[in-house]
Amino acid sequence: MKVAYSVELEIDSALLGDKHEHCLDAFARDIKLMKIEAEEIYDSIRYDAETLRVTKTTIHMPSQIVAPIFNEALVGLNDEVESIIDRPVRGSSQLDIVAIVGMPGLGKTTLASKVYGDPSINFHFHIRAWCTVSQVYSKHNLLLQILCAIDSGSCDQCHTMNEDDFAAKLYQQLKGKRYVIVLDDVWDIDGWNLLKHSLPDDCNGSRVLLTSRFHNLSLEIRPDSKPLHLRPLTDKESLELLQKKLFAKEDCPATLSEVVLHVAKCCKGLPLAVVLVAGILATTQQDCLEDVARRLSSTIFVENEHCMKTLEYSYNYLPDYLKPCLLYLGAFQEDQNIPVRKLLQLWISEGFVRRIEGKSLEDVADNYLMDLIGRSLVMPTQRRSLGGIKVCRIHDLVHEFCVEKAKEENFLGIVNVDDLHTFPGPSNPHRLSIYPSTSKGPIKSRLIFPNLRSLLFVDCKYGQQLDLDGSSLKFLLSKLLRVLDLGEMHCLYFPREVLFLVHLRYLRINWNFGQIPSAIANLSRLETLAVGGPLVRNIFLLPNAIWNMKTLKHLVVFPHYRVGGLEFPMDNVECSPDLEHLETLTLAIDPSSQGQSLQKILSKLPSICRLTCVNGNDNWHSECNASAGNHDGILVLDYLSHLESLKMGGFAGYEFVFPLNLRKLTISYNHQPWSKISAIGKLPNLEMLKLGPYSFVGEEWEMEEGEFQNLRCLQLLGLDIRWWTASCDNFCCLEKLVLLNCFRLEEVPSCLGETLTLDIIEMTSCHESAVNSMKKIQQEQMDMGNKDLKIVIVERRKWSTSSS
Repeated sequence: MKVAYSVELEIDSALLGDKHEHCLDAFARDIKLMKIEAEEIYDSIRYDAETLRVTKTTIHMPSQIVAPIFNEALVGLNDEVESIIDRPVRGSSQLDIVAIVGMPGLGKTTLASKVYGDPSINFHFHIRAWCTVSQVYSKHNLLLQILCAIDSGSCDQCHTMNEDDFAAKLYQQLKGKRYVIVLDDVWDIDGWNLLKHSLPDDCNGSRVLLTSRFHNLSLEIRPDSKPLHLRPLTDKESLELLQKKLFAKEDCPATLSEVVLHVAKCCKGLPLAVVLVAGILATTQQDCLEDVARRLSSTIFVENEHCMKTLEYSYNYLPDYLKPCLLYLGAFQEDQNIPVRKLLQLWISEGFVRRIEGKSLEDVADNYLMDLIGRSLVMPTQRRSLGGIKVCRIHDLVHEFCVEKAKEENFLGIVNVDDLHTFPGPSNPHRLSIYPSTSKGPIKSRLIFPNLRSLLFVDCKYGQQLDLDGSSLKFLLSKLLRVLDLGEMHCLYFPREVLFLVHLRYLRINWNFGQIPSAIANLSRLETLAVGGPLVRNIFLLPNAIWNMKTLKHLVVFPHYRVGGLEFPMDNVECSPDLEHLETLTLAIDPSSQGQSLQKILSKLPSICRLTCVNGNDNWHSECNASAGNHDGILVLDYLSHLESLKMGGFAGYEFVFPLNLRKLTISYNHQPWSKISAIGKLPNLEMLKLGPYSFVGEEWEMEEGEFQNLRCLQLLGLDIRWWTASCDNFCCLEKLVLLNCFRLEEVPSCLGETLTLDIIEMTSCHESAVNSMKKIQQEQMDMGNKDLKIVIVERRKWSTSSS
């Protein structure tokens, strides 16, 4: 790795023009010496590989091996689950602390998530919220986590509120309501002290479910509390879990039963050790299994070293191309949820992902992630509507290992923003991850890292000011930067220093004004540009020079819960070159030109596959309310042959002609009558449809025969529909149905009871009669033998201060 860094530094410095002509001979000599050193390393690796090569068949592992991770089985802990659920539902009427304690890796978070998602908890409590505390936290972050879980609108207000405002708002939101709040991974009582005054006790049976490594913590909070001490698994339970992870529902081959049992016993009842070992054995060739199992047995050390030896073995067993991908996860905070799409883009920008003929880099990167998940080193925490992983994280012990190993190999430096002036890491790091500050005001540093390749501000405080004046943040003097992620940090202006970072592949920036400077075109290697602003609605104006940025693949606005988009210049657009590689775009457009602007722009994006399109007119919302349905324009998109995912918002009254290859469609504020939905129903490849508020208006939706033949996921959010009729033909492939805030819907189609493909139905705040019809469907499904169907119903009801 050291040789690779040296070669990279020499070449990139030369491309910047840092090498004078008289130095070129020396530069050539350096490259030749590095080539010789690299060849020697390669020969030694090849020799070792030849020595260890095995050619026999690998163990057959079912493709479903990853699936249980989404709904992790709690082997042997059913009694504990029932006990924890019983205390919130049937315990004291006073606010109570329910603590789950135990050593790292016993499954405290997994148990808490099982309880949190249980239907009886969902039904019993008016409000549920999950808050991850960990070792580093702030009152602002803890309050914001809980508030955003209760009311997503709180995220939009974070710029105008201080901590006291947040604390008061949380108290008001919870007052008079029965709530359950999970505080996961609590390390000390200070975290509880920051929150306790915002948690009212109305004697209505509210609960705080807490997980911690420390037994005494729950007693400090409440001396009379009775924490649940999570026990290790028995040898039999460890074997059951290992077999489930290795073979899913299949039986363990008789020839392997003895060695698998031996390995299970060596895990000493620690679930984390079991799943890590399963991740290794799942990729081991069959004739090497006994040897690997024997080495594992001597390596697994559970008690004092927190599985670190097992993690070291897992890491050493990884293919070389996966090692940097795993260590990179140490750049994020402990217990942080990581958006997968962002992670894969970062891996690609860093150069970790190898090119494979016939596959896109994104597909290869996704395979890398699935490999790490299959080895139980990464945990998926949220799935996409059509499968795949949307959000992931790593166990805190895996995070600890990644941070230490990254420092050891000079792969990544990590520092708290408050400690920038006394950075204790390597003097010349290749990558630097800056963790958030608890202080306020501008962030300054006089440190200079001329060879820095990546700089990430991780999950920094919303709205925190980033001052780039004068001597501050001299990181930007590193002209070799490939990745610059300023996260949620708030820049007062678009920093001109960024415009000289010609090696930049990835840029994420949040600033005040919406005009992107034309000098952005200097970044001729830029692949991902993500921009954000402090307003609820952020429209950014792109310069004419944007058409010259040939390498752009992703041009997006963040965060996702705000309305925003990028507005293209229309000057002489017909003569502008195509952006041939652009795949993802968040676009703002004024449709009043009868769609001409939209079509002119999109015709220049032949590779676009994910498009979010918002109405760029500042008065779009009032126009929607005042003149819905008055437009007779048609927005034609059928020429976008690669488009698979489309989100459209704010185009009141416009009709669409969609491309036939569309797989995912989200529409809101379109104000079309239900009769116009047939154009969507006839799309042959549509698998996911999300209809948001005012997407279609009217009291009745009658689905026609032959529509929605391949639909797998249907979400209806905030619609004013009263009657909905359909036939079995419309739901022949449906797997997931979500109904949210459809207050007037009286009944769901009864034919859902005959749909054999259904996996899950979620119904929140809907009419009582619709809930009753759904319960009938649930019984019909059970009668048909579909016992795996999961139905979650959160009924709309009046808040009550009495316990039940």
